[in-house]
Amino acid sequence: MTFPQRTLHHFAFDPHSRLVRLALSEKKLPFEEVPIKYWEPSDDLIRMNPSGLLPVLVETFDHGRAVTLCENRAILEHLDETAPEIRLWPLDPQERGEARRLVGWFERKFDWDVNSLLLHEKMEKRLMGLGAPNLQNLRAGREALRDHLSYFESLLEARNWLAGRNLSFADFALASHLSVIDYFDEVSWDRFKHLKTWYMVIKSRPAFRPLLSDVLPGVAPSAQYKELDF
Repeated sequence: MTFPQRTLHHFAFDPHSRLVRLALSEKKLPFEEVPIKYWEPSDDLIRMNPSGLLPVLVETFDHGRAVTLCENRAILEHLDETAPEIRLWPLDPQERGEARRLVGWFERKFDWDVNSLLLHEKMEKRLMGLGAPNLQNLRAGREALRDHLSYFESLLEARNWLAGRNLSFADFALASHLSVIDYFDEVSWDRFKHLKTWYMVIKSRPAFRPLLSDVLPGVAPSAQYKELDF
């Protein structure tokens, strides 16, 4: 069997890219990183993924064949099929279905309700030079975030992990999104005790450590961002 060389094209503070970084690290699959400024036009990115969306994983084999996988859902499915030693889709069909539902939640609902407002105003506008944040959008994003966090709190009150009994891609999806929002100090952790305990546990995993070293130029992380016990 030929093992591929993996190259991940990503942006460090893109939650979807963080999900794939966590998945690769949790599965103990080495990879090289190529930072991408997704807000700037890039012919290379469009050639790899016509949608222009991140992340993109390229696997290159010894004989020169390359496999290009675009965006997190396709990448996650590929990784669990080709590196099944550590499975992150649960084996139980019902729990696997729940994990897939929750990963989809972050791809669509959370991204639309929260990230398109909160991260756009606090991060993307800065990166794109679009001026000061819109306070109305910030308020709407924060209200939506509270609603989502209350829902996750209710799940974690009744379950060991987000989708059920086993650690899954759903947990890493939640962690990838919350870690970016936490960098900007937008999570009221003390209001959600089950969510906070869960986050401290997943934050302590070796796969998570590289994320804690990420720095957005000109923006200092929250006081608890790098702390494992907060």
